[in-house]
Amino acid sequence: MDAPALADVVRDWTDRLLDSSSTAALLTAAAALLLVAHRRSWRLLRNVVTIAHEGGHAVVALLSGRTLNGIRLHSDTSGLTVSTGRSRGPGMVLTLFAGYPAVSLLGLGGAWLVAEDRARLVLWVLIGLLAAMLLALRNAYGVLSVLLTGGALFAVSWFATPGWQAICCALVSWFLLIGGIRPIGELARLRSRGRAPDSDADQLARLTRVPAALWLGLWLVIGVAALVFGARWLLLMPQW
Repeated sequence: MDAPALADVVRDWTDRLLDSSSTAALLTAAAALLLVAHRRSWRLLRNVVTIAHEGGHAVVALLSGRTLNGIRLHSDTSGLTVSTGRSRGPGMVLTLFAGYPAVSLLGLGGAWLVAEDRARLVLWVLIGLLAAMLLALRNAYGVLSVLLTGGALFAVSWFATPGWQAICCALVSWFLLIGGIRPIGELARLRSRGRAPDSDADQLARLTRVPAALWLGLWLVIGVAALVFGARWLLLMPQW
């Protein structure tokens, strides 16, 4: 590509980046980054990440033919999804693997739909998934967390204008894309101190004899890739 053509590409990309929708996308990205980075906000909103994480385990367990026994969400932002079936084999491996990527992939799907001007669909898909999750929850804190999350999404879908719905969905997508990466680093630090012997990565290592560090690395690659593609869709979306 010659210099004038490259300059035209850069100018066009810059113009699109600075239009009203991209400015809003940048602001929502900054807000999401702050929410993930700030200790107090992360301590509260990490529950949303846990909901998506455990939901990923549950969906893949069902798709792989396992029986879903229940999901628990705890006030320390941990969670547990219990399913029965073969204790080894692809179904168990996929179920254990699914939790961490589910958060990033959910954010990626949301980013794509927002870029396609389908923010309202994002809201109703998330509400539907949360409603289905209620059927599998087995503790009061989990029910409360899901109801509060679903209630907030319902309020946006019912009362907000289409522009504000798009902004809220972009914020949720950014939060999941960025927030899906932080727990991987947190788990790596816990494992380095010997404080997470039964993590998803360690269970996968015992099942497959693939080192837990490689599973962590694979999750990180998926999370970063989802963030890159999701950011491209959100930053270069059409006008809201």
